[in-house]
Amino acid sequence: MPVLQEYVAALTQPMLGGGATRYDEVVGPDGLLRPPWKRLAAVVAGIGAEELQRIDDQIVRFLSDDGVTYSRPGERPTAWRLDPVPLVVDAVSWREVEVGLAQRAELLNAVLVDLYGERTLLRDGVVPAAAVLSHPGFVRVMAYGSRDDPRPLVVSATDLGRDAEGTWRVLGDRAQAPSGLGYALENRKVLSRVLPELYREADLHRVSPYLWAFRSALLQSAHGELPDPRVVVLTPGTHSETAYDQAALATNLGFPLVQGSDLTVRDGWVLLKSLGRLERVDVILRRVDAAWCDPLELRGDSQLGVAGLAEAVRRNRVRVVNGLGAGVLENPALLAYAPAICEHLLGESLRLPTVPTWWCGDPDALAHVLDHLDELSVRALDSVPSPVLDTRPEVLTRRILAAPHLYVAQERLPLSQAPTWSDGRTAGLATPRPVSVRAFTVRYGSSYRTLLGGLGNVLDVAGSNRVVASKDVWVLKSGAGEPDQGLAEVLPVSSGRSLPATVPRVLEDMFWVGRYAERAEDLLRLVLAAHVVVEDYRSRPRTGGGLSLQIVMGLLARIAGRHPQAGDGDHDYDAEFRSLLLDVDRTGSVAQSVEALRDALSGVRDQWSADVWRIFGVVDRARATMAEDPGSHQAAESAGRMLTGVLSLAGVTANMIRDPGWHMISVGRYVERGQQLRHLLTALTERHGLDVDREVLAAVLAAAESSVTHRRRYRDHVRPAGVLDLLLKDPDNPRSLAFSLARAAEHLAAVPASTGSTRPERLLAALVTELEETDVARLVAIGGVDRPHLVTFLDSLGARLDRLAEAVADLHFATGPAPRRFGSLPILEEVP
Repeated sequence: MPVLQEYVAALTQPMLGGGATRYDEVVGPDGLLRPPWKRLAAVVAGIGAEELQRIDDQIVRFLSDDGVTYSRPGERPTAWRLDPVPLVVDAVSWREVEVGLAQRAELLNAVLVDLYGERTLLRDGVVPAAAVLSHPGFVRVMAYGSRDDPRPLVVSATDLGRDAEGTWRVLGDRAQAPSGLGYALENRKVLSRVLPELYREADLHRVSPYLWAFRSALLQSAHGELPDPRVVVLTPGTHSETAYDQAALATNLGFPLVQGSDLTVRDGWVLLKSLGRLERVDVILRRVDAAWCDPLELRGDSQLGVAGLAEAVRRNRVRVVNGLGAGVLENPALLAYAPAICEHLLGESLRLPTVPTWWCGDPDALAHVLDHLDELSVRALDSVPSPVLDTRPEVLTRRILAAPHLYVAQERLPLSQAPTWSDGRTAGLATPRPVSVRAFTVRYGSSYRTLLGGLGNVLDVAGSNRVVASKDVWVLKSGAGEPDQGLAEVLPVSSGRSLPATVPRVLEDMFWVGRYAERAEDLLRLVLAAHVVVEDYRSRPRTGGGLSLQIVMGLLARIAGRHPQAGDGDHDYDAEFRSLLLDVDRTGSVAQSVEALRDALSGVRDQWSADVWRIFGVVDRARATMAEDPGSHQAAESAGRMLTGVLSLAGVTANMIRDPGWHMISVGRYVERGQQLRHLLTALTERHGLDVDREVLAAVLAAAESSVTHRRRYRDHVRPAGVLDLLLKDPDNPRSLAFSLARAAEHLAAVPASTGSTRPERLLAALVTELEETDVARLVAIGGVDRPHLVTFLDSLGARLDRLAEAVADLHFATGPAPRRFGSLPILEEVP
């Protein structure tokens, strides 16, 4: 039976926890499909449990390939979860939301102007002063800063939910740094791929015109009549819980993603530290909370912001979207006074009702809250965001009575429900789960425009309102001729160039992308070569092959850390391979290198196409397969698939524009290749007998991807001199040191600030000269049981490559002293 038909049949009396009746988004009270789903019934009727499970699996794979993650504070990033069943809203129902959100954005803008200007809301007693001034979102240093800016609110988000009667209610506002639009775009892209027939049949509003409107709004936000305003997206960095969302938004808008360290303030102007010059910034779309934006005037311990930004804003030399201090609009206490605020500032009745809210600083409200504490959710006002307090009623009562003005209580609404596959897929059923919608509004032209769609959230049924999955929100068109997003055409935008993204931080990230990619590749090749030796000789530890096995595994020990003690005869090589491939916390492991590569790429996500994230989809699936299969063969199988994924990065890199970032990737790759080759050649520093040395040399050639080249050149005569000549001095072997140094010199010379005489170039030239003068015959000369000249050469090579990397960082990455924590300065006692 089709999944939707089963869902309808099971909902004769739609109820969820606590006996509260909920509005169902699919099924009406008469048991029939609601109007938007009737239009889709013919297509949906053919989707059964097996088909929906296949679709859900595809969604997981696509999201993994796109690298979509979300991280809760203090946790590692986890995979983004998208439910395959969209949240469908018809045009008539959404029109009510659209008008209400446009009014609400006007209202929020007016509140922002008033609270940072004349403060009539506080002066006339419409809102108690304590309810506003006790909220950390109110930034005092920006008071009266909105007088010259009648439109400080450019973009906002509003969380909505339907109550038991189906009435849309406002659950909260997001104006500090409204997140979620990037996730909404990803949801739409993925769902349109896995449900193409349903997507076409639905005739819903496409999102792309809204993005152009958003881009136009940002460009028009610049102060003055600028022909080519420069816009950047300010992010707190890759450790932000919504790092993907910020990068996706910057990529879709076509504006560079920058961090606070990429910007500086000079004479009241905000400038980008581009290579060799400073570029003026006119508009900053910030994703950093206001408190962290300026260590001079706000939080002194912040290393995320830009010193002097607040002053630049006050002098109207940069436009910050949304303005510093917009976080006060997220104050839940304002919801308690929303109708009165609307009447006072706009002279209108509030169109979208809010969730019933009581500010405990009001005596009557306090009495109501204490009498109904078990029916309400209590939020604290002295932190951002305002958390829901989950504690015992008696403890909560004591906390509220100690400081009533710091608490707000809200009614627990029985939010509407929708079919969700995420929880019921194991039983082959779509189960009803409460949902909410985050809607987005942007100041476009002379009015606010609402996105026809949004980010749907599936909530935990336990009453915590914790988001457990997302949904794509489909707003259907009222007619075939209706333009997408109601925008027949978009206001003209500048066609000029955007800011170059080659700031020093980007170069540093690109350098490490090259290094980690090469490190992961070389480690995987060595794992594969070692696995062949292990399979051949693990059962013969006392033979020459057993000694070869110890030497090859010793190479892994040198590069990747711990290794069983040689000579005990009971090595658990399978466990060692699993640790190398799966243990993210193990220093030097393949898993750690891959994760470091992922982090480095995340720092410059707006520089890459979506193809790069498929690398990690391939790698993650290979690791998952290995985690489930303990078989010895699986180590080689998974390592091979992981290597295929890592190698594909070279294909993506080949299609990049040849800018300084691209050159720096290659510099990092070739420097790391030299280091990895140096580690690999330590296997040749000692003699172990003819047969053992041949086995080890064969493994070294395999790990260096030079076996075929060596065989063609030297036939089957594997000797140290031939291997060293091929891997050190051959200028035509892409895996040789000579080739790597030559390519590194070419790419380094193409990076701005390279003059031909800089220290990195001098160090590299000296290394090339020394290699040319090195005599392979001298390196292979025996001195006792080892090759002392080879040992000396490899030690020197490692040290010189380290110095080269440090010199590259000093010249090309350094932008001045590290940010200093002003808040950590000692407080001097006053001298009498």
